[in-house]
Amino acid sequence: MSESFPLVMSFAATDPSGGAGLQADVLTIASMGCHPLSVVTAITVQDTSGVDDVLAIDAEWVADQARAILEDVPVAAFKIGLLGSVDNIAAIASILADYPDIPLVLDPILSSGRGDELADDDMLDAMRELLIPQCTLVTPNSIEARRLALNEDDEEDDPTLEECAKRILAMGCEYVLITGTHEQTLKVTNTLYSERGVVRADSWERLPGIYHGSGCTLASAIAALLAQDVDLPEAVKEAQEYTWQALNTGFRPGMGQHIP
Repeated sequence: MSESFPLVMSFAATDPSGGAGLQADVLTIASMGCHPLSVVTAITVQDTSGVDDVLAIDAEWVADQARAILEDVPVAAFKIGLLGSVDNIAAIASILADYPDIPLVLDPILSSGRGDELADDDMLDAMRELLIPQCTLVTPNSIEARRLALNEDDEEDDPTLEECAKRILAMGCEYVLITGTHEQTLKVTNTLYSERGVVRADSWERLPGIYHGSGCTLASAIAALLAQDVDLPEAVKEAQEYTWQALNTGFRPGMGQHIP
């Protein structure tokens, strides 16, 4: 009998550069000892510098892709990246509601590393209301965390990252991992929060390059470890180690950013 591997389903957009999106998810999940299942949410026009255009896949097609696989194989974890549209968010949320016991990791991609907008306010609202309440873990960078946590009725325009984590947790997820790449600090500190407060905080040497796909790699690595029944705080630690090494040995294939 052939060896079997845990199966991880990723909902994400394509990236022709291979540094982020579904391509990064597939590479990461496979290298972590799992088998990747890929559901295309959008097709992008991008290179290693940034995203020029996004074509969202019809939500019915997204749902059909996922349902076809889910009716065939047992999925051990879900990972979500760039979503493409409000309709896609609703379709994916509806599907995942049927699998409440399977770990779900959301990388809330709101913009590219260059700053290209990839999610509007309607998509943000849909994430908050439909996806985050189902999540085991949400993995925003500090910019995304502040945007997700923004309360229009609050005069505080720049909440602390701890306050951001509290607000995101209040939306219904179990854990929030806020990454510190975009903070002006000597080292990069990534902090895992739960309802109890800080679960762990890990600091890493800040590498000199600008990287494309680091968030996709990290979230996919965590999902793969959860699929192998690794406890979440330990999965977060091991996935950070994996991602840091992938970035440290990354390369610059073109005129833009480095890729893991």
